[in-house]
Amino acid sequence: MDNTGIITIESVQELGNNFLQQISACADLSALETIRVLALGKKGSLTLALKSISQVEPGDRKNFGQAVNAVKCAVQEALDTQKKHLTDQALSQQLKHETIDVTLPGTFHTVGRTHPITQVMHLLSDIFGGCGFSTVSGPEIEDQFHNFTALNIGENHPARAMHDTFYIDNTHLLRTHTSPTQIHVMLEQEPPIRIISLGKVYRCDSDPTHSPMFHQMEGLVVSEQASFVELKALLDYFFKAFFGRSVEMRFRPSYFPFTEPSAEVDIRMSSNAPWLEVMGCGMVHPNVFSHVNIDAERFSGYAFGLGIDRLAMLKYGIDDLRILFDNDIDFLNQF
Repeated sequence: MDNTGIITIESVQELGNNFLQQISACADLSALETIRVLALGKKGSLTLALKSISQVEPGDRKNFGQAVNAVKCAVQEALDTQKKHLTDQALSQQLKHETIDVTLPGTFHTVGRTHPITQVMHLLSDIFGGCGFSTVSGPEIEDQFHNFTALNIGENHPARAMHDTFYIDNTHLLRTHTSPTQIHVMLEQEPPIRIISLGKVYRCDSDPTHSPMFHQMEGLVVSEQASFVELKALLDYFFKAFFGRSVEMRFRPSYFPFTEPSAEVDIRMSSNAPWLEVMGCGMVHPNVFSHVNIDAERFSGYAFGLGIDRLAMLKYGIDDLRILFDNDIDFLNQF
């Protein structure tokens, strides 16, 4: 700035040199930021100098503007260089004080295991997939038509009672079995049909062998040749594949609204072992076909359902169903 108060090129260059000296001597990032604001901030000296170009003689404005921009660039470059130097220096000091002893033992984390229920579900899908079955899924919240009516379960059937079923409202409920998936598939797909459905189901029940939420698998075959003989042969193969050895199997006449004839299936692991009920099955009732518009004169079908949790208990020798849902790490690590 000369005696008239007008900023000159020489005064700007002198101002720039002062800032360069301060930057070079700066040893702190916070102080460096202060210098940056004083030089290049909105109200910084060099910023104001550039704004004062209107006070310069018109013929000198080009040279003045170029000179101020050159000083600003030099100051900015010095700021960047010093900032990198101070940052690297701080990091170096930090690393000196925060060294890691690589000889110390590492921290070991427990690796999760696949839950035995999930293992059994995968095995079921693999076994029946090898027999030509597709795995499908259905909603866990069902309406009464899919869960009861279409499966030939009458209005007064005890399964519809409040003490057996979790109702959400007058129409919807938590499905009590995986059989409603059969209805969805038969309404959407033309025969032949060969599917299994695995998933959670819900009933008002709880004791060492029952849970209010448990897992079921449902199987369905619909074709022009489906027969009870084919059903028995399929289940015989399944149990051998599932347990890895031959098991004795027997069928007992039973009743299910959605199959006729119907049977309970018992197995035992050896000739001295007790018989254990493991599933229900039967030929699809013609009334079920009428609800899904399948010609019962042309097509026949069979269905079977089993409790996945109970199969897991048999396969792994578990005597209390509730332990499957306790998330006990020591228990789960066995699998």
